[in-house]
Amino acid sequence: MKTFSIIIAVKEFNKNLEKCLEGCLNLDHKNYEIIVLPDLGFKRDSRIKQIVTGNVSPAEKRDIGAEYSDSEILAFIDDDAFPREDWLKKAEKYFQRPDTVAVGGPGVEHPNDSKRQKASDLVLSSFIGSGSMRRRYKPGKEAEIIDHPTCNLFIRKKAFESIGGFDTKYWPGEDTKLCNSLVKSGRKIVYAPDIVVYHHRRNLFKPHLKQIWRYGFYRGVFAKRFPETSRKVSFFLPSVLVLLMLFGWLSVFINNLVFYVYASFISIYLLASFLTAIRNVKFFYLTFPGIISTHIVYGIAFIHGIFK
Repeated sequence: MKTFSIIIAVKEFNKNLEKCLEGCLNLDHKNYEIIVLPDLGFKRDSRIKQIVTGNVSPAEKRDIGAEYSDSEILAFIDDDAFPREDWLKKAEKYFQRPDTVAVGGPGVEHPNDSKRQKASDLVLSSFIGSGSMRRRYKPGKEAEIIDHPTCNLFIRKKAFESIGGFDTKYWPGEDTKLCNSLVKSGRKIVYAPDIVVYHHRRNLFKPHLKQIWRYGFYRGVFAKRFPETSRKVSFFLPSVLVLLMLFGWLSVFINNLVFYVYASFISIYLLASFLTAIRNVKFFYLTFPGIISTHIVYGIAFIHGIFK
């Protein structure tokens, strides 16, 4: 049986962390430890190892947690996520494969989320909202992947140490840099749909879009610096959409056919967004503008990241 260290980087004790720890303490597995890394200490269950770090970045906290780990496998989870009871048991089977060094699973909608959080999930988990990345928000098919977030990510400790852990210059994006280093070194990362955590979404609109801006900005930075994993065509599409919205109408002065192609593209995009949003009528007034604003914010942030 594999041994696991669950590592949770957090600034301070909060209600989400309380629920996360409750879930971690009740996992259906025997060989694991829980390492929490807050800025300042707090009263805790004796079964939890607490490492007080001071005010440092999440990447630094996770590196420190890995140093204190006594296990074969590091299990990263965010404080606003809640693991399903079989989380470690399901993960263990993937590490029976010697060529697999890292495994990531979906962070599905948390059942206690508010209406605006549920609307955010509907945007992120839709195909038009996130494309192939929607598997991060709802279970998809098992696949070999090149990138996965640390809200639900496992990695063999030896592999983690061999690439120097996280690059502490980045946040967010330290998980992308970590995965990039693994892929460049020829190691295999697997997406496992049955390794599930319940992950709180940000409220639509402002908190959601603020998070999307960070995602887009750092993906733009990485597209320039780490092309191996960050130059997929899908990452550029929101920026193409933004540029078309801003300048596509000028094609009317160039050629009627070009303008019709532009107008058709925009119409198809709006229709696809409408049909996606209308599937859940109760949330339509949030998800329809939510899809469009998500793409616009991501697209602008991506461009900004490329030129930063």
